[in-house]
Amino acid sequence: MKTVRTKSKTITPGGVDEYITKCPKEIQATMREMRAAIREVAPDSVETVSYFDIPGYSYEGYDYNGMFAWFSFKAPFVRLHVRPEALASHKEELGKYAKTKAVISFPAEEGIPKALVKKLVKSSLKAMMGLRK
Repeated sequence: MKTVRTKSKTITPGGVDEYITKCPKEIQATMREMRAAIREVAPDSVETVSYFDIPGYSYEGYDYNGMFAWFSFKAPFVRLHVRPEALASHKEELGKYAKTKAVISFPAEEGIPKALVKKLVKSSLKAMMGLRK
């Protein structure tokens, strides 16, 4: 595993399995689905929990330590955290979900809309790459 050193924080790979294991058993499969959807979009990104203590994904050499997506569980939601531009550019598709400027919350009992998650992660990655340091 490669440790990525940036100006503001060290990104240490790993910890995602442990994060998911700490979630309630009935949520763990959904969390693994979220992880898989993000990895499909960015399979070679660094996967870590060292940034916000939640699973996050980064590529070295970009602003915000190269972080572009995270996921978390906060009952009763499985949440996807992305760069604000990603949610802003897909506003019409997010209608029924609770959201903030950079977080969309999916009711845990409904699972995740995998196609939408992948679209938002791609958009967040694109936003990040457009803002190279």
